[in-house]
Amino acid sequence: MNAQQGGWLTVAIYFGVFLLIFYLFVIMPRKKQEKKHSELTSGLKRGDKVVTIGGIKGEVAKVKDNSIVLKVNENTEIEFLKKAIGYKDEN
Repeated sequence: MNAQQGGWLTVAIYFGVFLLIFYLFVIMPRKKQEKKHSELTSGLKRGDKVVTIGGIKGEVAKVKDNSIVLKVNENTEIEFLKKAIGYKDEN
């Protein structure tokens, strides 16, 4: 093996290590977060109190396939995509 082939091997090893670190610190946590959010939205039912990613608090009035209707006060209901639900409100 000459010096030029050894240089490419070193670059390939560094690139592989970089990809591994990127996967461990970026992709895996994001997948875990997406799975957790998917479980949250699929488990929502009428009466649950939630907060949207925009900060709007409301109570689930209806659950549809890809959206949720939130009751934000006595006379107002707003429809949101399930992706827009941030978390369940514990208060």
